[in-house]
Amino acid sequence: MEPGRTRKSMSELRRGTVAFCVLALLDLREYYAVELVAELAGHDALAAGQGTIYPLLSRLRTDGLVDTTWRESPSGPPRRYYRLTDDGRAALETFRGEWVRFQTAVDALLLKGRT
Repeated sequence: MEPGRTRKSMSELRRGTVAFCVLALLDLREYYAVELVAELAGHDALAAGQGTIYPLLSRLRTDGLVDTTWRESPSGPPRRYYRLTDDGRAALETFRGEWVRFQTAVDALLLKGRT
């Protein structure tokens, strides 16, 4: 595979995974977008900027996986807080199960003959 194609494939994998990582964070508590960006930035492989997170949150909202509320901010304009819906929680639980199967299968192939 060409290096450029490999980068594109990794970007696609990251993009799909980041959506479920956002749902996992929202399963813990409500966040506003900048907090989500900061949380993801703490994990180098998942770092996603505002240019990624805002469209992602919009898509998750359109898909009915997250809901929003506006709240006043102690400093600056009101903030839109995101929270998981019941459909979002169900999607996350499905992903958690599939992720374990996926990770196990990929690890088995990547590590085959290396141990």
